[in-house]
Amino acid sequence: MRLVIALLSCLFLTSNIFGKDPKNNPSSESEKETPSIVPFILLPSGHFLVNVKLNDKGPYQLIFDTGAPTLLLNNRIAKDSGIMKKQKGSMFSPFGPMGQVKIASLQIGEVISKNIPAVVVDHPTVNAFSQYYKKKYGPIDGIVGFPFFAKFKMTVDYQAKQLTFIPNNYKPTDVMESMMNAIMGASKNNKPKIVAATGYWGLKVTKATKDDSEGVDVSFVVPDSPAAKAGIKVGDRLLTIDGRWTDSETDTYHAAGLVQVGKTVPVEILRNKVKSNLKVTPIPGF
Repeated sequence: MRLVIALLSCLFLTSNIFGKDPKNNPSSESEKETPSIVPFILLPSGHFLVNVKLNDKGPYQLIFDTGAPTLLLNNRIAKDSGIMKKQKGSMFSPFGPMGQVKIASLQIGEVISKNIPAVVVDHPTVNAFSQYYKKKYGPIDGIVGFPFFAKFKMTVDYQAKQLTFIPNNYKPTDVMESMMNAIMGASKNNKPKIVAATGYWGLKVTKATKDDSEGVDVSFVVPDSPAAKAGIKVGDRLLTIDGRWTDSETDTYHAAGLVQVGKTVPVEILRNKVKSNLKVTPIPGF
């Protein structure tokens, strides 16, 4: 059931992020446990395709993925549903060109969830799914994940192609916020490091809000660091790490975190409009 997406896969490495916080146990004020049945289309890939309304706009077709720790929406439906107009700014800009947002109302069938976090980004894998299935099923505009389904007891009827939801009163934590705190080492008493990954690389990357091109910009390189020794310079456009996308800061942290300390991996950069490959060997972190 899991859709393999670079933006999401790093979250499964940290079970305490995805797990339920004891503080968020169901309250004594229980909701009526009335089952709600939602039809789905079973794609040849095994994924569920459901109709979703955002702030009473739609419907839009999204993949319902029980392995996804967040919601992904592409820029088209975020703008069409008015979500982006109501945002005063993203708290976590590393989550793509538009960042993390709050959806006032997300509805699947008769099931409605209020004030739910989502990530707005035109992710290449979702785009690929949409292009592949568009002729038969229409466009696919994102993924429904943990912040929605964690609020319900859920069963799947493959024969009838139906999902059944019963409210469980659980209030899920913001998984993406927890992930960033864990990866970047952010807390009230701990400032983020330049790069927080399994190994130390010694560079900092950034990406402008309206920058939709592949890769991220190298904004700082620590002298005599693995990045510096490999020849990476400020102003380079970092495109991939060991063959993995670095189209956002989050993608970059994830790709760097999957590289073993002491292992030399290829890093693709764009410098003066020319692509080239460098070799970086991360060392043990601090």
